[in-house]
This record gives sequence, C-alpha cells and structure tokens, in this order.
Amino acid sequence: MPDTLIQAIHDASALRAPEMIVTPLTPSTALSASLGCKVYLKCEHLQATGSFKYRGAANRIRVLDAASRACGVVTASSGNHGQALALAGRVAGTSVTVYVARTASPAKMAAIRAYGAELIVLDIDPLQVELFARAEAERSGRTFVSPYNDLDIIAGQGTMGVELLEQLPDVDAVFVAVGGGGLASGLGTALKAGRPGIQVIGCWPEVAQSLKRNLEEGRIFDVPEEATISDGTAGNVEPGSVTFEICGRVLDERIAVSEMEIKVAMRDIAEAEHWIVEGAAGVAMAGARAMASQFAGKSVAVILC
Repeated sequence: MPDTLIQAIHDASALRAPEMIVTPLTPSTALSASLGCKVYLKCEHLQATGSFKYRGAANRIRVLDAASRACGVVTASSGNHGQALALAGRVAGTSVTVYVARTASPAKMAAIRAYGAELIVLDIDPLQVELFARAEAERSGRTFVSPYNDLDIIAGQGTMGVELLEQLPDVDAVFVAVGGGGLASGLGTALKAGRPGIQVIGCWPEVAQSLKRNLEEGRIFDVPEEATISDGTAGNVEPGSVTFEICGRVLDERIAVSEMEIKVAMRDIAEAEHWIVEGAAGVAMAGARAMASQFAGKSVAVILC
C-alpha cells in the first residue's frame, strides 16, 4: 500500500481542484520564543470551507466515474467533512447527502445546508451515524464517502504533506490532531516519503482518544469518550478502518492533552497571530507545547486544522 498511496497523493496534488488552495506555512515569532523551537503554523483554517477536509473531499469526487457522480454520494460527518463534500459535490454537479448526530455544531449543520447538501440529523452517537449512513448508501446504490476510512480521501489529505515539505524542506517535526486518522495517515505518509527522518506526532484530547487507545491495544474497539472542545476529532473508529494500520506506521509519537491545555493553546494562537481556530488546532498546538523541550532549537510545524 505505501507506494500506491504515495502515487495517489502525488496524483491528487497534481490534479487538485481549483478551489483547493496551497495554504500558507507561517513562522510564528511569538510562539517560537515561548516554546524555544522554531514554530511554523500550517494554516489549514484558511482552506476552502475552513478546514483540510476539502482536500480529501475534492479528490474523492474527482476520482468518481460518471455513473457514480450521477447517482450522488452519501457521507457521515461531525461537520467539517460534510461541508467539504457538499462544496466538492456542488462544484462537480453531484448530489450529496450528509448524516450527522444531533450533537453536531448547529453552525456546521447550517453551513452544510448552505453548500447545497441534503442534511439528515440522527439521535445516535457519531460512530452509529457513520454505520447507518454507509448502510443507507449501499441500500440506495450510491457511493459512501467515509470521512477517513477511504484511501482516496487519505490521498487528498496527503497533499498537505507535499506542500509542507516544499515550503519547509528541513522541518524536524510535525504536530497534528487525530480523530479517525485520515489526515494523519495522508500527511504522515507524504512526510515520511519525502523526509524519512521527520518526527510525526499525533495529538488527541485526553477525553476523546479512541484511535490512540486502539493503537496502544493493537485492535479496533469502542472507547468511551466525553465531550471535548475538539469536536472535529471526536468519535470512535469504524471496524476495519485502513487508518489503523497507516497511523500505526507513520506516527512516531502519540500524546493526549487536557481540555484546559487545548483552550490555552487556542488562546495562545489568538494572542500571537490574531486567529480564532477550532479545538482540533488547539489540540495540535497543545501537543507541541507539551513536547517543545524535545525539539529545542529545531523546526516544528503545527497543523491548524
């Protein structure tokens, strides 16, 4: 799989959708001084729809055959993936149905509708929403697009790693928040292929670290979670997810951070760069702060996803 996935990542990068931008990698003087290492921020909050998710969604729609595009696609989302797929579908003329749990952000649900997708809200937990949406796609003959358990989605997310190495070839470490593992899988694969000695650190909220626990146990199983400000990374991983093996291979370190550490990190970014970012970006920044002493004087990138 690694060679095939790398080729798919480079294809996704070369054939990127016009709406998908190359996001800035911005050095932060204030955060560098605070952490004692050279801190660069990969500004995925500036990507189309406001998150890295558009990379994967646009690539997944790109590779659909004509019949599948005509039938439309189905997905499940906590918000960001749904918005991204809705926009990608609108651009391609493909109908999109998005299933969400009732606990999803009302603002994100409104954005999904605004991009033109059909939104269906269910009173079940996010993993059950995912399984329900997949079954409904199969029943209706449409393509199910997983937020993470899909190699074409992963390849699209991997375009970020290609960009990052072009922007900072000698980066020593990259910190990324992890939910289902789609971004970490694609990003980590691209980074490891282009710079084998790089350290890729996966970051989780302490109260919602399902994939981290799965990796530690060596198997996928349901992990109880609590509410977290990092709603974009919450939820268990569906059985058989390809991200389990890939993340196990590309993540060098795994760290969990408290809700207070996440909030402090979000505040730090706001004070240093005047950006209001989501909780998931705070998770990655909190992970970088917690491990900064290990990278003193080195270059680290934090994914603001």
